[in-house]
Amino acid sequence: MSEKPPTNPWLVVLVASLATFMEVLDTTITNVSLRHIAGSLGAGQDESTWVITSYLVANGIILPLSGWLSDVFGRKKYFIFCILGFTLSSFFCGASTSLITLIVFRVIQGAAGGGLQPAQQAIVLDLFPPEKRGTVFAITGITMVVAPILGPTLGGIITDHVSWRWIFYINIPVGLISAFLIWKMVEDPPHAKSQGFRKVDFTSLGFLSLGLAALQIVLDKGQQEDWFGSTFICTWAIISFVCIAITLIWLTGQKDKIVDISLFKDRAFAVSCALMFCVGFVLYGSTAILPILLQSHFGYTATLAGLILSPSAIVVLLLMPFVGKIVNKIQARYLILFGLFLQAFGMFYSTNFNIDSDFGTFRVIRIFQMIGLPFLFIPISTLAFMNIPAIKRNKASAIFALARNLGGSVGIAVVISYAARSQQIHQNYLASNLVPGRESYEALFARIQNLTENPEQINGIIYRMLDEQAAMLAYIDAYKFLGIIMVFAIIISIFLLPGNKIEPKAEPVAVH
Repeated sequence: MSEKPPTNPWLVVLVASLATFMEVLDTTITNVSLRHIAGSLGAGQDESTWVITSYLVANGIILPLSGWLSDVFGRKKYFIFCILGFTLSSFFCGASTSLITLIVFRVIQGAAGGGLQPAQQAIVLDLFPPEKRGTVFAITGITMVVAPILGPTLGGIITDHVSWRWIFYINIPVGLISAFLIWKMVEDPPHAKSQGFRKVDFTSLGFLSLGLAALQIVLDKGQQEDWFGSTFICTWAIISFVCIAITLIWLTGQKDKIVDISLFKDRAFAVSCALMFCVGFVLYGSTAILPILLQSHFGYTATLAGLILSPSAIVVLLLMPFVGKIVNKIQARYLILFGLFLQAFGMFYSTNFNIDSDFGTFRVIRIFQMIGLPFLFIPISTLAFMNIPAIKRNKASAIFALARNLGGSVGIAVVISYAARSQQIHQNYLASNLVPGRESYEALFARIQNLTENPEQINGIIYRMLDEQAAMLAYIDAYKFLGIIMVFAIIISIFLLPGNKIEPKAEPVAVH
């Protein structure tokens, strides 16, 4: 432990974070490119959404298993294998000539990428003692928070100005360089070396994989298939519930668990996972609906919509180092409460738009949406791992990453569905008050009549105005809903968050 490490540990963190940044970026970079992908490969818009679903399903299956796989193969080997698998599959995604081929390689890409986040976090935890982890989590936080924000922006620019294929090709040089540098720089500590296949619990492996895959399908296809009004969704929901329930029951009786659910006995870890689920819910949910609003109702291009998201990433980048420095001086729970308050305020502030709002208004709104994230990700990560022993860090990191990603998947599904249902409700209400003979209708009709004498055109204009107003109210409702989620998280934190020890200042000690 006292020997000088062969490589600067800060450099190792940067290299490991580069590979993970690439993977997290791919969770959102395709969102704005689906229309172009569908047109290029001769597929329908609905079919093209499987490009996203396939990736999330494979990613969701591997995430909880990645800790066990790291133990089996050794963390360094598994990390490099995941990087190379992600890189190679990215090439074949870009070179795909049919939608089926693209989906197959997106599955492989998602499976390989699923091991990157937990491995990176476990490496970071071993590199630095507790008093230095706040600063390091500031670097890894950039990976987890900034990457999904920049994904739609980068995807829009590349798709609009080059080709959608390059959203995959850009991974190749980054992946090859990252794999080489990890191979040269990183050495596994004794507890992270290969333990081999002692006994494979195929029961929990099979049921958990099927359960998570079914859950991702439900979340991603629910709104498109009318949720539980669809036999397709109901079937997959039942499969998911039954398989995950069987897995949890089975795991309680196993000694060598693929997923170590005993980690949830630690209150700090359990509450931190719940809060990280909420953070993922709000981060991905708000990131998903804003581009839809801008492109569908304000006529923004993919690039322009992405440029509204980008300034918030700069704000997060500036705040991360500051929070990393103060996290060892202030109780983590106080920083988390402050961050949750900022997030709640940001979501409620996001309701301040209307059909006349401009580019600058939405840019400010997005900054307020994201400003609390640095005060959440770093303290929550610090609190989650403060009691986890080194030998359990691989599996703990896998569960922690799953909580964030699953929160993101649920957030996207719920918020998009909530906005769609809310728009229908507002349309019905507004339509019931805009009928001939009512004062509101006659006043609006007379105002529009100054523009055209054709009654059919007047009614068309009124309908379009009604539709736009209903959409605005629906998105306002969605942001209020996200604000309520943050208020709920504040209540959880007040009553359940434990305190943490404020570590004295010390020099970094690396184990690699």
